[in-house]
Amino acid sequence: MRLEKSTLKDNETIEISGSKSISNRLLILSALFENLTIENLSNSQDTQLLQKALESSSEIIDIHHAGTAMRFLTSYLSIQEGKTTVLTGSDRMKQRPIQHLVDALRDLGADISYVENEGFPPLKVVGKKLEKSLVKIPANISSQFISSLMLIGSKLENGLEIHLEGKITSRPYLEMTLRLLRRIGISTSWQDQVIQISSNIKNDKNSQITKCITESDWSSASYFYSLAAIGRKSINLKSFRPHSLQGDSAIKEIYWKFFGVNTISQGSESKISLMPESSLIFPEEISLDMNDCPDIAQTLCVTATALQIPFEITGLSTLKVKETDRLIALKNELFKIGCISEITDDSIWSTKFFEPHENISIATYHDHRMAMSFAPYCLIKGITIENKDVVEKSYPQFWDDFAKLLD
Repeated sequence: MRLEKSTLKDNETIEISGSKSISNRLLILSALFENLTIENLSNSQDTQLLQKALESSSEIIDIHHAGTAMRFLTSYLSIQEGKTTVLTGSDRMKQRPIQHLVDALRDLGADISYVENEGFPPLKVVGKKLEKSLVKIPANISSQFISSLMLIGSKLENGLEIHLEGKITSRPYLEMTLRLLRRIGISTSWQDQVIQISSNIKNDKNSQITKCITESDWSSASYFYSLAAIGRKSINLKSFRPHSLQGDSAIKEIYWKFFGVNTISQGSESKISLMPESSLIFPEEISLDMNDCPDIAQTLCVTATALQIPFEITGLSTLKVKETDRLIALKNELFKIGCISEITDDSIWSTKFFEPHENISIATYHDHRMAMSFAPYCLIKGITIENKDVVEKSYPQFWDDFAKLLD
């Protein structure tokens, strides 16, 4: 897709569908507790794949690129007594490690085996009753491993006690899972490195119906914050709440502090307005630990490059095991838009900005966030996005919404 050099319209409004992270957690819970209904479910491909998998009676489930679905289904299927499933995915999914989650489930008594390579999908999961209630798991690998365990904890006879080992990454995602569990009446606690989920196996379809309305997705909102920061005009986003379950709502504070984009909430309309300050002096450097919100790091780096603000971002260790190695991909593509950067296993920083060449073509690496995070650079120069369809993973109508805001 070719994006010609554009200008940003002022005061346009778009509406983003439900959060993928919340939707996927609620889908697992609604499969476990039949008295749960969901409104404003995400229309992302990941959520649709998870929903289809939960409704499937097939012995083989292919979740393609959907990493969250792979992690959450591994735990969910392990407690489906009498059901045997092979859980597989794309070639990239077969390269994404899952051993820490499988080890934890095995420690609880789960029957899971590797079909091809040790430590990686595909998995053969034989559902059974899990008797044990205490498990240890590294906390610095993927918060989705821990959330996966948390979501099934209340369906174990004695609940679940999870001991987190090491530095905790993406903490807001764990807090999101806890708050959703509490919302449907499950007792939880988190003290230091120990999370406890109480058993709630008697909560059945005869219980009172609980309705959960999914708030819109802050990760998806981040690309419009980038547009507002670069284009210096206001954008309105519908179906957002001032107080969010999502860690990526940190975008509000980050873009206010470094780019002068104020977030004005209009609670009566469930709408926020992104309002750039007109007289802002940009900072000399952006230094930030994004351990709690790594999924918006790509957006931040592109925004900073477009505005030529030096940056140093840490806390990004989980980006190496996403749809692609996002740190390598980000370094490669930032160079195309005029930024020389360096990376480690958990950080990226700019070393020099330069005038980029013409005919910029951004590779997407089968990664939805690479396409969407680089798109706002078209306010600086025309660019080509090599595979526009990758956005379907999380935000299918992204290009339509994006086009509405540009002249």
